[in-house]
Amino acid sequence: MDNELYIQEVVQIALETINNWRVVTASSGAEGLLKAEKERPDAILLDMMMPDMDGATTFQKLQANPVTQTIPVLLLTAKIQTADQKRYQAMGVHSTIAKPFDPLQLPTQIADVLGWQL
Repeated sequence: MDNELYIQEVVQIALETINNWRVVTASSGAEGLLKAEKERPDAILLDMMMPDMDGATTFQKLQANPVTQTIPVLLLTAKIQTADQKRYQAMGVHSTIAKPFDPLQLPTQIADVLGWQL
């Protein structure tokens, strides 16, 4: 099974099962851009490793679109060194979540970062 697809499924199951959140998934940056504009989600969990367009490029395109630029974006990444964190913050990323992550803690991590009540 493709690692990215597996991560996508784990995230979706965790968020839908634990917190009953509605999750819309996309398998590429281009698909994510279209769905973000159409669905206007409350937040976007964006993996840095995606086919066709990486997370940084996808994020820049989200920021360039007036319809999606105010949606908070959290990056899911294995690169969590201080230099990487600073680069992501400079880009305007709301927060990062380190891979590997604990699926059972993911909803709490997201809610804490965004100031949402669970």
